[in-house]
Amino acid sequence: MPLTTEQKIIQHVLDAIAHQKLPAGTKLGEQELAEVFSCNRAPIRRALAMLTGYGVIELVRNRGAFVSMPGETEAREVFEARRAVEDTICRRAAARAGKADIARLRAHLAEEAAAGTASRAQALQLSRRFHMMLAEIGGNGVLAKYLGELTLRSSLILGCYGSRRAQLCASGEHGEIVDALEEGDAGRACALLADHLRHIENEVDFGSRSPAPSTLSGIFADGSN
Repeated sequence: MPLTTEQKIIQHVLDAIAHQKLPAGTKLGEQELAEVFSCNRAPIRRALAMLTGYGVIELVRNRGAFVSMPGETEAREVFEARRAVEDTICRRAAARAGKADIARLRAHLAEEAAAGTASRAQALQLSRRFHMMLAEIGGNGVLAKYLGELTLRSSLILGCYGSRRAQLCASGEHGEIVDALEEGDAGRACALLADHLRHIENEVDFGSRSPAPSTLSGIFADGSN
């Protein structure tokens, strides 16, 4: 079944945030979005209202919709929530991971290694995919949904604030987690994953902000049709 215009808008906005193409603070003007997606304002308004539920869009009275700009407290709460959710996901993944699952994870690690010193946005995209793969292996759809939302908000945070390093997610840490999963060592895998998430959080520079673009047409250039 094809996506409705509303679903299409939601998908493109979430993808742009996940891929760090849509920085925090960007204004999502109804008229500009209507022109980008060749529709009237009604589906735009419905899509923006639904996006607020993901915590990535803020509707400001008399000003319009903006990509959320989380403060430091909210950002740290997101990482704390991720550690809690991913601990359960990791334990389930350790109990359920088979040879095919480990092979998929190894293939992904190879993709991360091949990306090398790619752009920060690409590195974070690959990192998000790794964590979502663990959720798939864990086999709990509700937890996977929560993690999907949390990783989107993490992408927004990492795009909003600078970092003390160009790369935030070391593939070496991912590899150690996969080693522990292959051995069926849930305790070690969870400890490694928690440390990994803390490393990411500790490397975020809350003293800097990334600038927001002035227009949306370039961001959604090839995906709005």
